[in-house]
Amino acid sequence: MKTIAFFNNKGGVGKTTLVYHFTYMLAEQGYKCLAVDLDPQTNLTSMFLSDERLVEIYDNESSRPTILESIKPLNRGIGDIQPVHIERVSDNIGLIAGDLELSLFEDKLSSNWGNCLNSDEAAFRVISSFYRIIKEANERWEADFNIIDIGPNFGAINRATLIAADFVVVPMAADLFSLQGLKNLGNRLGTWQAEWEDRSSRNPEPSLDLPTGSITPIGYVVMQHGIKESRPVKSYLKWANRIPNVFRKFVLKMNGELEISVNDDEYCLALLKHYHSLIPMAMEARKPIFLLKPSDGAIGAHLGAVRSSYEDFLALTNKIILQTVLY
Repeated sequence: MKTIAFFNNKGGVGKTTLVYHFTYMLAEQGYKCLAVDLDPQTNLTSMFLSDERLVEIYDNESSRPTILESIKPLNRGIGDIQPVHIERVSDNIGLIAGDLELSLFEDKLSSNWGNCLNSDEAAFRVISSFYRIIKEANERWEADFNIIDIGPNFGAINRATLIAADFVVVPMAADLFSLQGLKNLGNRLGTWQAEWEDRSSRNPEPSLDLPTGSITPIGYVVMQHGIKESRPVKSYLKWANRIPNVFRKFVLKMNGELEISVNDDEYCLALLKHYHSLIPMAMEARKPIFLLKPSDGAIGAHLGAVRSSYEDFLALTNKIILQTVLY
């Protein structure tokens, strides 16, 4: 089981769109994938499912086949996690649907993080709940990869999610605030790893399956489609070329600075283009941009851009797969 989380403290960089396209490209290459929506905004779920299916799932007050149903007994203090519903998107893609009410679990995760220091078994069950839900679902779906989308914050939901992940990929924009978000992320990951190492050593129940908290950062993806059309390339490069050293210093904890551009950085997994009108076209067709057809409106120059995007996402996907093998 390999679990990859996509995360940045800075929102609005195209993270969920990246998760969606990466999952589809993995599936295109024959890998079986489990997409996990742990962002209470549920944008990933909305991208994968039709409007009709979304209504079926969420227009139901008593019971919803989402991540919420799986943690409900734990949240109410009347039991442990339950097997989660896996929504079949295709033969190779299963989805654990997100839920707006997941945010109500935040306080319980927060208080139990501290309770783990007291060797409280119930606290360990709460903190490890996402990890155990994903692991059970992975085995049932027989997935090669779990791909997790989470919100852009340092709350308790994201902490419990990231300690459950083997790898983290950082979607970036080339601007001041994304660089600041990268610094914050690096500092926080280190803190969470150290805190979880201490807490997990106090687990009183050896049979309880806990995550290792390894959270290996394997690189970043610069999302250029967030750039304004009028912005000069020189201005973009000014920020983009600062990313390699910020990533090394704050995320990888390396000393010293290198004379290196973002184009030559081994940790730069991709520089994704601005795909212009392909994005809204893909949203309308409810498919990734690299699978758009002439019947979806991808004709003329659009068709060339579709082919180009396929190569871009294939290269990114192969690079991430390689990194997960190396570590």
